[in-house]
This record gives sequence, structure tokens and C-alpha cells, in this order.
Amino acid sequence: MTTTTPAAALHGRDMLLRGELTRVPLVADGIPPVDLTAKPPPGRHVELATRWGPLWLHLRETPGASPTAPTAVHLHGLAGSSTNWTDLAGLLAVRLRSIALDLPGFGRSEPPAGFTFTRQANAHVVIRFLEQLDARPVHLSGNSFGAAVAIEVAALRPDLITSLTLISPAMPDLRPNPWRLSDPRIALAMLPMVGGATRRQLAAVPPADRAVQLMRLCFADPDAVPPHRLAEAVAEFEERAVLPWAGPALGRTTRELVHSWLVPPGRSLWHRLPEIIAPALVVWGSDDRVVTVRKAPRAAALLPRGRLLVLPRTGHVAQMERPQMVARAVLGLVGADSW
Repeated sequence: MTTTTPAAALHGRDMLLRGELTRVPLVADGIPPVDLTAKPPPGRHVELATRWGPLWLHLRETPGASPTAPTAVHLHGLAGSSTNWTDLAGLLAVRLRSIALDLPGFGRSEPPAGFTFTRQANAHVVIRFLEQLDARPVHLSGNSFGAAVAIEVAALRPDLITSLTLISPAMPDLRPNPWRLSDPRIALAMLPMVGGATRRQLAAVPPADRAVQLMRLCFADPDAVPPHRLAEAVAEFEERAVLPWAGPALGRTTRELVHSWLVPPGRSLWHRLPEIIAPALVVWGSDDRVVTVRKAPRAAALLPRGRLLVLPRTGHVAQMERPQMVARAVLGLVGADSW
């Protein structure tokens, strides 16, 4: 059963939208309660042939309830990993098999030598993965930088995509506000004169403090994060701390993302959205501090078959903070007769 709801959390005169854009089918039945005790599924590596040479891409798979369930592929954001999709993948399992990837330089995917860390380079890797996947086309979803990569994939290879879900996509947003960062010193780390010393200071921040900083930035209510989820995040930061490529990869990917916001309009990520032919869902948190929710209506409206769902009291990682609502929306998209 599905219901249809307007995006009730839209606020501000510039977000008073009408018509079909905010009418999002939501699955009402069959989704279990969120199991916050669930552990991330075990990971494995698959070898990909890329333009930079072999890449051992790490992924985590959540089987669907049926062996013939369609496949969903999930792409995380900056400083994230495949574990960001644990709760959502568990809920989607009633209808979908989920595969969450560690993009190159994140999680346990070591980037190949010469990898450029742009959204286009990451899209190339995702396309290579999808080309050798046993089941395609797929339902592709991404969060933040991962959503920017998903946009590129969907525009370049529509044959590989059945539907597209974008959760707080990293659309160009150049507000000069250091509080959009997990640590305001990150802005200094990109400057030529003081960047080296600042990066060394940031590297010295204990993993537990980094995890807490990230939760405070990305969640509207970080105090609601279950203690064991925070412990998992701390353990993941501790693991990254000993990987020699993890810190540089985060820095390079961040710089490439910001640089992509400064290109001429014809090369902008905004220019890609009208090229996407798949039915698409844009999900945004009303309290997103990383990329403003004011970008949401334009993003959804530029998608030829786009719909918009804005969630109240939600931050930058809706799939982690509101997994049940996101699951209802994703399954509504998957099951919609027309979009």
C-alpha cells in the first residue's frame, strides 16, 4: 500500500511549491521497525579494471527477502563509507537487495595510483562496477558527494539505472560559513600558506573527537544517535587513522568538490540534472547545515521526472537519521507505476 504526501516541511516563501513536484508516493505497509542493533553486513572486495589500473573496490551487501529481488546500489558522502547505509539497507530488504560501496579513498577501498578524486573519476569507477554486476539496471542512491557521483552516473549511463534517489546532494553551495564544516579549521587546511600546519593539527584530533564532530554536523539531533552507532563510527575513524591514503583522499576529494562548484555553468552539476531520464527522488533534511535545503526545490525541478521530499528535524544524512521514512519513499519510488 502507498500513500501520497506533500513535503510538509517546506518552509520560506521561496519553497512554497505546488503541483506534482512534492507529491511523493510513500509505502505505508510492510516495512519493519528499525533494528538499531543491526551490525553492518560483512564486507568484501571486487576487482575492477579502471583507467588508472586495477582497483579493489570494497562493498557491503544486504540480501533482499527474495533471491530475485531487484538491486539497489548506495554511494556515501565525504568522510563516510558503506556503513552509512546499514539501517536503510535493512529496511529496504523487504523489496530490494542492497550493495553499499566504499568509494576510492574511503572505507576500505584503496585508491589506485593517479586517481583524480573528482566526481567524474568516481562515476567512472561506479559505472565499471555496474557494468560487471550480475543484476542491472539498478536503483541508484547517493548521499552528499555520493549523490553528485550518482547524478554523473545517471546522466552518462541511463541504461544502467532504473531509478535515482538523491539525499542532500552536494549541489554547488558557496556560503562562506565555517560552521558548515565538522571542524572550522578544515577551511584553513585548503590554503597554500597555512594548509600544511593545519592539516597536521587536524590529523592529531583523536578519532573519538572526530566522530562526535561529524555527528554534530550531520545530524539535526546528534544526541539521538544510539551509543553503539557512535562507537561504530569511532572504530571506523580509528581504522582510517592507520591507512596512509585515507587522509589525503579526503582532502583531495573535498578540494575537487569545491573546485567543481566554481566551474562555468555549462560544466556545473546543475547542468547535469536535466539530462537524467530515470524517475528521481530528491530527499533533503530541513535542518541540513552542510548543503542548504534552499537548493532542494531547484534540484528536484530540474530533474525531468523528479519529486521532492523534505523531512522536518533532519540533517544532512537522512538515510541514517530517518531511515524508515527514507525507506518508505524509496520503495514508493520503486513501486510507482508512473512518475
